[in-house]
Amino acid sequence: MAGKKIIGIDLGTTNSVVAVYEGGEPAVIANTQGSRLTPSVVGFQNDGTRVVGRLAKNQAVQNPKNTVFSIKRFMGRRHNEVAEQEKMVPYEVVGSPDDPVKVKINENEYTAPEISAMVLRFIKEYCEEYLGEAVSDAVITVPAYFNDAQRQATKDAGVIAGLNVRRIVNEPTAAALSYGLTNKKDGIIAVFDLGGGTFDVSILEISQEGEEQVFEVRATNGDTRLGGDDFDELLIHHVADEFQQQHDIDLRKDLMALQRLKEACEKAKCELSSTVSTSINLPFISQGADKNAIHLNTNVTRAKFEQLLDPMLRRLFEPCRQCLKDADMKPEQIAEVILVGGSTRIPKIQEVCEEIFRKKPSKQLNPDEVVALGAAVQGHILADPQNASITFLDVTPLSLGIEVEGGLMAVLIDRNTTIPCQRKEAFTTASDSQTMVDVCVYQGERKIAKDNRKLGNFRLDGIPPARRGIPQIEVSFDIDANGILDVAAKDLATANRQHITVESSSGISKQEIQNMKDEAEKHASDDDSRKVAIEVRNDAEQLAYRAEDMLRDNGDKITSEQKQSAEKAIAELRSKFDKEVSDIQAAHRDLEKVLSEIASSMYAKAQAAHETETEAPEPEEVEVVDVEVVDAEVTDAEVIDAEVIDVEGDEGEAEPDSQN
Repeated sequence: MAGKKIIGIDLGTTNSVVAVYEGGEPAVIANTQGSRLTPSVVGFQNDGTRVVGRLAKNQAVQNPKNTVFSIKRFMGRRHNEVAEQEKMVPYEVVGSPDDPVKVKINENEYTAPEISAMVLRFIKEYCEEYLGEAVSDAVITVPAYFNDAQRQATKDAGVIAGLNVRRIVNEPTAAALSYGLTNKKDGIIAVFDLGGGTFDVSILEISQEGEEQVFEVRATNGDTRLGGDDFDELLIHHVADEFQQQHDIDLRKDLMALQRLKEACEKAKCELSSTVSTSINLPFISQGADKNAIHLNTNVTRAKFEQLLDPMLRRLFEPCRQCLKDADMKPEQIAEVILVGGSTRIPKIQEVCEEIFRKKPSKQLNPDEVVALGAAVQGHILADPQNASITFLDVTPLSLGIEVEGGLMAVLIDRNTTIPCQRKEAFTTASDSQTMVDVCVYQGERKIAKDNRKLGNFRLDGIPPARRGIPQIEVSFDIDANGILDVAAKDLATANRQHITVESSSGISKQEIQNMKDEAEKHASDDDSRKVAIEVRNDAEQLAYRAEDMLRDNGDKITSEQKQSAEKAIAELRSKFDKEVSDIQAAHRDLEKVLSEIASSMYAKAQAAHETETEAPEPEEVEVVDVEVVDAEVTDAEVIDAEVIDVEGDEGEAEPDSQN
């Protein structure tokens, strides 16, 4: 029996999408503005309120320093890993090089998972409104090439938002699940996923085993620093450089002008996917030395845009080639290539994809929605596992290992190993009489451990003193279906054991996550209070307008005393608009009472007048239909000697001559 609904969320760099499985298929849920795409943007306003989605994006030009976007690029990252990306955003990013990225808004600092949680909470709330029930469980997707820290940060964001994250799913895998619903055939497919901030490529094998459809990821690769944001940045610099040459003014130093330019370039990029040329027009973008306004007006051709993109497009080749190599595949063996992510709408990127895989990519799926639809399918599988006819086997994108003598990395789990999985390997001490070992866990493909991403470390004590090489320390790595890693070390002589679940690799402890969750819930409560206050004020203002309309339209039907009483109540209500909610509600009730009394009086007078009219006898009405009068003398008296003919006819059908 199916359990409660589990929503599927594609938490994107630029936009986020949510879907749910109902009626035998996944369906995208539109947000409160009626859009199927929700911008992954959070705006902090001067009065302390927060706006999310389209409303946040709309106020970004006027409020660039307090509007946070593209936060996904900072998930699970330290400052020294994203120095270039930090230069691309107008909001303030703070912290030391080895610290997790934090955003400073006014006097408050927020981690990347906290900002993402605000987007997720907004999504959760409008899903609850659509479904008519509480939503607690979700499947959230991540780029296939996200490391453990980035995956854990995404899970942390879900927890802070009040969601039980049932599964973290790779975006290409989710897209393949959606593809498999409509294409019930065996074969090997490639998923080419280029979104706003990341690039992934995965090769999957789809097969039918009895009644069950199996999706097995053969290999995955990617680049977490390549996406639509980078393409926007190229166009921004191109236009800004041209403007600077013409006017000796650098628009990049004016945050409001830069935000306007960013939005215009993003729009131009989208337009160039369907036209060979477009214009960027920004009036009053700056001011000259003579205090006169300067306007920006320039044309951008698709050819020029593709020329700007060329260095970045070259970066698409190597991940695809490596993925094919890891899967032991040739391009000819790929049956179909699926395009995922909004950036794949760019014609030149489609050409690159075709060049790599030697076949035209499929465009049958909506690249913006396919990942969320696949996540909803996974949610359905988790909610109703007994009736699920789909199995998918994912892989770990990067190698995992520990640091050994000499600073080298000893790999225990190779990249593209199917998960869940477990690996064990025995190590020994590096010096005589060593009674403890430090186990440092790394993720990456570099030979030197410190060149990879450190996930965590722990110490195993109590090793009996012995010559180097004698003690046997067994290290085990265990990855669950979410890609979350558990590492243990055991001294085989004493059975002493220590372990670490790499859950804090996002840089946030469990206690910090709980504190953020409590703060988010408190802020949600504050938001609800503000929402109630706004609704009460809106209702009061509408009542005041309706009351004024009633007095104006019915002035001849009410007494002067009633009019004065109503006008006084209206004035009293208007004077409370900036007061406490309880004061507004009290004045609202008083005006409603006055209006109710006036309405009752008007109805009573109308009823009395009606009763007076009905006391006089009414003349009997005679209805004549379809008659012809012959041999009759028509006078002001009654009609006599009349013959009525042709009275039969279709019911409800009138002769043309009868309409006068």
